[in-house]
This record gives sequence, structure tokens and C-alpha cells, in this order.
Amino acid sequence: MRTERVTVSLPAELVAEARNAVRRGTARSISSYIAEAVSARQMRDRSLAALADLYGGPPPPDELAEARRTLRLVRRAAAV
Repeated sequence: MRTERVTVSLPAELVAEARNAVRRGTARSISSYIAEAVSARQMRDRSLAALADLYGGPPPPDELAEARRTLRLVRRAAAV
């Protein structure tokens, strides 16, 4: 995959967590850590768009909550 250099500004706490992941060996680099996060966000957005297509709009909150429980997904405060 071709890579492209970009400059982004992130909250210091997020950068510190990314650096810690690299130090712990759970990420190869800060770039790979951020690329993985962006990829996960894009997958989530595509999944929600597919559900919206199926439902003709956003899925009902109760069905979305049930799916999250079934899949054992923890809903974060900023997520949706």
C-alpha cells in the first residue's frame, strides 16, 4: 500500500497513549497505531452506512444496542 505523509494535531493524551503502545510493543510505530485507528473508524462508518441502507435510515437505537450487547462491544461516550 502506498503511504503518504500528513501532519495532524492530536490531544497530548492520545499521543502519549500511542507512544506507550509503541514502547509496550503493541504497535510498530505511532504511524501504524494511528493508521489502525483510522482504518477501524472507516470500517465502523461503512458498517453504519450499510445498516442505514438496510433500514432506510439509522438503525433503531434499541436494535443497535442489542447488536452491541450481542457482539460484546462497549459503547464509548464519543462513539456512534
